[in-house]
Amino acid sequence: MAQVSRTIAILSVAAALLLSALPSQADVYQYVDASGTISLTNVPNDPRYRRVISELPRSRTVISDGELEPVIARHSRAHRLHPALIRAVIKTESDFDPLAVSRAGAIGLMQLMPQTAVRLDVRDSYNPDENIGGGTKYLRQLLDRFNGNLPLALAAYNAGEHAVERYHGLPPIAETRQYVRKVLRYYRTFLTNDRMSSSRSYRVEVLGAKARALAPSARAR
Repeated sequence: MAQVSRTIAILSVAAALLLSALPSQADVYQYVDASGTISLTNVPNDPRYRRVISELPRSRTVISDGELEPVIARHSRAHRLHPALIRAVIKTESDFDPLAVSRAGAIGLMQLMPQTAVRLDVRDSYNPDENIGGGTKYLRQLLDRFNGNLPLALAAYNAGEHAVERYHGLPPIAETRQYVRKVLRYYRTFLTNDRMSSSRSYRVEVLGAKARALAPSARAR
């Protein structure tokens, strides 16, 4: 597992270097050979290369809740996760910026690494629908892997599943522990907001029903 972690770290650095060296608009292609070695390039010379990053943009573009809500709801249902949890991860990872790129090369709303995106069959990590679909699927896989333990699944999302398994719990990494606390805090906030919104909608519906029920009596008088 140590070798796997070192390989992932090397790939992350390589991806970051490639991203920083590219012009503001460029495609990045990836090829995984039979031994599992991952090659990244912006000039593919082999038909087996797959595009993993399409047009590397630099400006920030925040998507509104109204635009994202149907996408989050659909993928949340598909992978049996609460929409508030997905919103919390997106808020923590990218602050709702679909064009976000980390120094390690993670991309999009849920900050997918290129090799993770390929594994999840995400072709364009800048596409909100594909990115959220891949990130939600990955979080579901991590929850299943760690028997539904949300803090461990979030730690694995941030630091990698092998780090969680190596330490048999939350890794002693300050950034990862802060990340878990932050996601859980946003999760609680979004859950509370959802419940309050549902309660207000219910009250409006009940009041509307009462008004409609009283209307005929008023006309009769």
